[in-house]
Amino acid sequence: MRRAIPAALALLLVGSGAEPPGGEAPAADPAVAALYAPHRDARGRFFNPWEPMQRSFWRGLRWWLSPNPHDKSREPRVPRLDNDGAYLAGPDRGPSLTWVGHATFAIHDAGSVALTDPHFTRRAVFPARLHPPGIPIESIPAGALAVISHSHYDHLDEESVRALPDDVHWLVPLGLAPLLRDWKRERVTELDWWQSARHGAWTVTCLPSQHWSLRLGMDTNESLWCAWLLDSGERRYLFAGDTGYFAGFAEFGRRFAPIDVALLPIGAYEPRWFMRYQHMNPAEAFRAWCDLRARSMLGMHWGTFDLTDEPLDLPPRVLADIVAARGADPARVTTLAIGERWRPPPARHDDPAALTPAACLD
Repeated sequence: MRRAIPAALALLLVGSGAEPPGGEAPAADPAVAALYAPHRDARGRFFNPWEPMQRSFWRGLRWWLSPNPHDKSREPRVPRLDNDGAYLAGPDRGPSLTWVGHATFAIHDAGSVALTDPHFTRRAVFPARLHPPGIPIESIPAGALAVISHSHYDHLDEESVRALPDDVHWLVPLGLAPLLRDWKRERVTELDWWQSARHGAWTVTCLPSQHWSLRLGMDTNESLWCAWLLDSGERRYLFAGDTGYFAGFAEFGRRFAPIDVALLPIGAYEPRWFMRYQHMNPAEAFRAWCDLRARSMLGMHWGTFDLTDEPLDLPPRVLADIVAARGADPARVTTLAIGERWRPPPARHDDPAALTPAACLD
């Protein structure tokens, strides 16, 4: 079956067939130094120093014209819970995370709310949202914090940005602050990889990810992409944004352990020859969780927008099979229903050297 999204539009949403040089798989353990290397060229365009991306429109066209080996005739089963989000305006009474859908979580901790890649509207350009947001956008209280991972439309949504309270404090990677200010959002802080900013009790650090950027009106890689570490003072949350698997996860685990919750993408990964560089599959997300030595993992980036070949509800099923095969605790590595409120285990202060779960040991 040919894809419904035109090839040119697909490039704006999921990529252009990013391929490592020579067509080989990304190196499993590139030099850690590359994570700290300069990552902006003489033209002002960003790149991943450990494995620069090679883009090809023809690979995108090949994907669009090729048959999809997956049967997507069945209606996907994506669980959803009714949730008015009213608790977000009150005291947190213990931390919680609510999955709004796709890459959007509402983290209720430190007496405030932190949003990841807030997307509450009906479309990401043309792909339609298949399920309503897990909570209404009106439930987000004034004074919230929001982080943006990159410029792609399923992660940075103009209508959502404009609809959120005026005093939301936005943290964005380099190159995106002017866009948000054009949307009449003045409380914007722009960060480079490894830089941090404070918001109330939160310390938020911009971290490398393996991705790229493009948006109508902006050149390819004109703005940076990133992951975020959100530290409430009691708990640490790692939001990976959009990313392929790379050595950064092990470095984040080394530098920032203990990480309490890892929010990792598990969907939009097929076909692998096209998506491997920029989107993890569930097995790679599990490996990233092991590298991070995080206490818990919540899988995201599935069940909301139909962007790639695999069925919308396949990623959590594949992840559950991996968890069972590896003997991991399904309460620690899981996915949520849209609208589900989840409470992380109590914060811990373990010796970072003892954090690797037995399921991660080969």
